[in-house]
Amino acid sequence: MWLTLGTLVVSFTLAFVGTSWVRRWASARGVVDSPDSQRKVHNAPIPLGGGLAIFFAVTATVWYLALTTGVVLGKDITLKALIGITLAGAIIMLGGYLDDRYHLLPKHQLLWSIAAVLVVIISGVGVKAVTNPFGGILHLDAWKFEVGRLAGVPYYFTVAADLLTFLWLLGMMYTTKLLDGLDGLATGIGAIGSLIVFGLTQFTPFYQPSVGLVALALAGACLGFLLWNWHPARVFLGEGGSLYLGFMLGVLSIISGAKIATALLVMGIPILDVAWVIVRRLFWEKKSIAEADRKHLHYRLLDIGLSHRQAVVLLYACTATFGISSLFLRTKGKLFALGLLALIMALIVSWLLRRQKKEDPSM
Repeated sequence: MWLTLGTLVVSFTLAFVGTSWVRRWASARGVVDSPDSQRKVHNAPIPLGGGLAIFFAVTATVWYLALTTGVVLGKDITLKALIGITLAGAIIMLGGYLDDRYHLLPKHQLLWSIAAVLVVIISGVGVKAVTNPFGGILHLDAWKFEVGRLAGVPYYFTVAADLLTFLWLLGMMYTTKLLDGLDGLATGIGAIGSLIVFGLTQFTPFYQPSVGLVALALAGACLGFLLWNWHPARVFLGEGGSLYLGFMLGVLSIISGAKIATALLVMGIPILDVAWVIVRRLFWEKKSIAEADRKHLHYRLLDIGLSHRQAVVLLYACTATFGISSLFLRTKGKLFALGLLALIMALIVSWLLRRQKKEDPSM
């Protein structure tokens, strides 16, 4: 009990204090987000790089627990995996800082994300098996071959498992990156998602205290940062922070026993929104998927008259509702819930489009 509470409090405090320092540091160096396009909803330059405080809080808290308690390191989280997760996070932060400072091209931004995902896969984090909704387990690690040895330790490329892990982590990272359009939105959903993972790890069939503590460290860091990031935000996550949230949620869903369906329910609306945006840009508008616009769901909620905070709280509520449902559903129930979520998303988008077209016939 005290270890659980202490993890949350320490991570929260480190993130809150660290954000204050990062905010001053970014402002002094001109690492700010200026309101220079119609997509941005703030009115004055806002410091970037707040994700550094979240990364520091999570890393410091988890490593302290790993070195001083016997809870974190073990079967679910090996030392090699923890080193890989930390190094991957540092790569994301470095790439994020360079993008915030020098505005990298999308293809250069992507290289840092790919490097981070490869590092964590090499460290042994991966989806080894998934539950078959019709019964049994689908093992993904049967087809593999050795790619090299380091200090006598063989390293394998496990085709199905590594490819799924690669796509999953990149998909989660870019979902939270694109979600980071309103003050507090990505950070709050990151907190909700990590708390859902913590709750899942406390159930007897899935009891994993080590994963639960890492999830709590992420939740505490998000909440500590959220006090600065709530509308009107005084600091933004930045490129690295928005990617890091998705990366950690993706990693948590893997090390908690490949709870992909749970993560899909938690992140369902943002994932479906991103999927719709990609399809729309590729097939309807014939433009790059990297091109920014104001057609994401959270912007459309503002366009129909919701206030900034109302739009964010509404999306929090949807995330929490489907996330909490995942704690009580098994595989088939989660698939049904995912189908329901997709239907709800389709109805919401259809209603928003009709309403906007009625207000602006030129659309």
